[in-house]
Parts: sequence; C-alpha cells; structure tokens
Amino acid sequence: MKKLGTLVIAAALLALGACNSSGSKERFLPPSTGGINSLMVVMDTELWRGPVGEKIRDEFAAQIVGLPQIEPKFTITQIPPKVFKGTTTHSRSLLYVEQDSTSLAHIKDDAYSKPQKVAVVTGPTQEVLIKNLDSLADRAINEFKANEIAEAQRRFERSLSKDKALEEELGIHLDVPSLYKVGRREDNFVWMDIQIPKGTMNIVAYEMPWDYFSNDSTFVEDIIKMRDSIGQKYIPGPYENTYMITEKAFAPYVFPAEIGGKKAAEVKGVWEIHGYPMAGPFLTYIINDKEHNRKIIVEGFTFAPSEAKRDYMFELEAILKTIKFDLPLTSAD
Repeated sequence: MKKLGTLVIAAALLALGACNSSGSKERFLPPSTGGINSLMVVMDTELWRGPVGEKIRDEFAAQIVGLPQIEPKFTITQIPPKVFKGTTTHSRSLLYVEQDSTSLAHIKDDAYSKPQKVAVVTGPTQEVLIKNLDSLADRAINEFKANEIAEAQRRFERSLSKDKALEEELGIHLDVPSLYKVGRREDNFVWMDIQIPKGTMNIVAYEMPWDYFSNDSTFVEDIIKMRDSIGQKYIPGPYENTYMITEKAFAPYVFPAEIGGKKAAEVKGVWEIHGYPMAGPFLTYIINDKEHNRKIIVEGFTFAPSEAKRDYMFELEAILKTIKFDLPLTSAD
C-alpha cells in the first residue's frame, strides 16, 4: 500500500496517541475545515473519470428529494493522493478511495482533525471498489450528514435568539439564530423568518390534536389538508385571497424519523401560493408529543427564486433538530 498505508497508520497513531502512559492525555487535533455539505474525495484522477468515480457521483452527488430543482447531496472536490497533505487533510468530510490488494470499507473518526469523518474504500479491482462503495455509501452519507448538521448547529449557536415565543406558546425550544425574528404569534402558532439576499427563510411551529391523523391510509392527504388549512389561516401571499398551500402537482415525500427524542414523520415537498406564482421547498416534522396529548408541528420553508436552496433548507433542518420539550406550557396557565 502507498497512500492508504499512510492514512491507516496515521489513524492508528492518532488512536494510540490519544493517551499517554497514564491513559489520560488527549492528542491535539486541529479544527476541521470546509464549507457546509462539502466532500473531499481523494483518489487517482483516472479512477475518478471512470466507473468508480461515476459510482461516487451517483451516490454522494445524488439529487436531494423535495427541492424544486436538481441539487446534489454534497458538493464534491476530487484531488489525487499526491496532493493530500497539509491543510487538505483537515477537511471535515473525506472519502479516500484506492485500488489496492486489500479490500476495505470503513469509516474513521477524527483521523487528522476534529470533528472529522473519513470513509476509506479499497479493493483489488474496480468491480470490488464499486461493490465496497455500494456497501458503505448509505452509512457514510448518514454519518457525513450528521457531522454537517452538528457543524451547522455549532456555527449558529454563537448568537442565538432570546425570544421566548416558542416557549410561551408551545412549551418547546429551538436554537434559532438571533437574526431570525418573530413575525407572527398567536395562540399555539409562531412564525419566525430571516431576510436572505433574494427572499426569506422561515420557521413555523404549531400544535394539532393527538388524534388528528387517525388513518394511515389517508396520512399524506391529511398532511396536505393540515398544511393548507394552516397556510390559509396564518401564511398569506402578497395579495388578498392568496395564501400558502402544498404544491398540487406532486405529493410530498414522507419518511419515519426521530427528533427531540420522540417519534415523528419527516415530510419534504414544495409549497406554492394559491392564486399567485410563488413556490419553494419545505421540510416539516410531525412529532408525537404524547406527554401533552398532541402533535407538535415544526416546519422550515424557503423562498429564494432562481437561487440554489440546498444549504438554506439544510440550515433550517439543523435548527428544527435542536427541538427540546422539557419546558412548561406557560401559555396554558
């Protein structure tokens, strides 16, 4: 092995160096670097241009569901192993691929910097490399994304909103950056937003009865009905009799989820304005708050015409995933 040997040995030395003879001293690691949702791929350019590279692009640059235009899961930068040194090794998300006599598919934590995820894939042939990539891709994508969510949360935690609307109306807490402002607040409903260069990013939260979704066979239809009724009541468009609804042309995507330690449904799709040509992506979590006999709904949506929306929606997802429920429902007192 050539460069892979360097990688594995370095990771092993880091693991061994984490403790001194007393087993208590941690090894210093520089902070990881890189833009949110960026992935550094280290592999020979010849491999990158062939079927192995195509497999990587198919998996790690696949289209994100729920966005109105094609955008990749990660922005990929490929470099050959000979330039993988110095600060290049500090990238937060790394995928190292090498055609080698060994066959490996695993993930290392904090090999060169912290926090960092390094996925290592090797194989004696291109066919084995592709097979190993296939076996590791889903796990690697999930771990890369979780690391990116945590990084986004660390960044906006530097300056958080002190507004108590969510706590007072719904008994929940979100780590919302201070630039978001409450634009509408009513009983059991809060809407916060922030201006971006060509539009807005928005967070809404409200509650629904525990038994609102009573039939699994109509779950998607009930989600649409719920969102449309909330949009009509609380989220107006630019003119009279215009308001937010769920896009009629395509049903939203629904996935099982867990958020704030509670079971939930994750909903991704596109909103539009009834009676006016405006649209954009939304991400909704329908959370089972059994302790309070209700469903808590938290949603992020973006309006940014002609702009890429992946990173906007990613920030909103990172915010929504900070939800905490251990607060008294003060508005009900």
